[in-house]
Amino acid sequence: MKNDVFERIKDPHFVETVAKELNEITLPREVTLMHVCGTHEHTIARAGLRSLLPEKIRLIAGPGCPVCVCSAVEIDMAIAIAVEHGVILTTFGDMFRVPATRGSMESFKARGADIRVVYSPMDAVEIARANPSREVVFMAVGFETTAAPIAAALLDDPPKNLSCVTSLKLVPPALRFLLDRGATEIDGFILPGHVSTIIGRTAYLFLEDEYRVPSAIAGFEAVDVLMAVKSIARQIAELAPLGVDNLYTRAVRENGNGKALEAIYELFETGDANWRGIGVIPGTGLRFKEKYRNLDASYRFGLEWNDDALEILPGCLCDKVILGEAEPEECPLFATECTPRKPYGPCMVSNEGTCSARYKYRGIS
Repeated sequence: MKNDVFERIKDPHFVETVAKELNEITLPREVTLMHVCGTHEHTIARAGLRSLLPEKIRLIAGPGCPVCVCSAVEIDMAIAIAVEHGVILTTFGDMFRVPATRGSMESFKARGADIRVVYSPMDAVEIARANPSREVVFMAVGFETTAAPIAAALLDDPPKNLSCVTSLKLVPPALRFLLDRGATEIDGFILPGHVSTIIGRTAYLFLEDEYRVPSAIAGFEAVDVLMAVKSIARQIAELAPLGVDNLYTRAVRENGNGKALEAIYELFETGDANWRGIGVIPGTGLRFKEKYRNLDASYRFGLEWNDDALEILPGCLCDKVILGEAEPEECPLFATECTPRKPYGPCMVSNEGTCSARYKYRGIS
């Protein structure tokens, strides 16, 4: 049965069928749909899905890249610990070249700081165990998907010389913020598959109950995204009740992954978070509970929050791209002064960044 499902979603003729059915839906007005997943943007750009949509549907990218929305304040803090305290700073590869106030981690490594790329939180744990005489700091960046393995690693008797700078953010309250903000009218959300495997469908029910905004959880094949657009379009056309449609049932459960959520909320509590290009959004971050405070590198090393951090460089439109208020191609620096080889803004650095995806697949209609 599973093989039949995978064969179907890979079938280009099925994509054509879904696109045809989507274009047969009569919408009462022009609508704007937002996705909040970097992998979805890659799927959309690679397959040229926007060219298959009806004229009345506009599909924009929201703040779905955790590296892109990691604030310069947090990067500055991690770099300061590495430089001023001589620690081993570990980070995911996507974070290595993200620009901050005084430069990127890559630039400070070139100046002699001991900054290492890791592929999982367990790599940071192993580095700490292998270097018991040195402090090791892990730059923990991500949404709920990444928070789960980080929590699991830190709850499993971590080395005493390991601590973290955290930039862990929550998706559902960010969606609430986008709707309450109202600067961009959002008629529906394509919800992220990876995050949803952790938090489940029920985490989004407020979209239905409080905002009457239709949404659909989607996988990562082109047909997955098209089916999500079709589901939302049908709901807007009042051919189906407004709600949260789980189209990724092969991976997403109603209530998510209970063990993963248990680990996250054993270690962390919710708090405010600084989103790059947006500012502080209440209740969208994860911070260490008091009993685990010694794992917090800012507490361990006595660092203060820097309100003067340079979040968006002059001329960069990443703040507007992150919010869906501008397309990457509207930025005068896109594909000229800002490329994946030499990124100027955070949205071009990460593989999940909107600008990175548009650059990679530019020319595909």
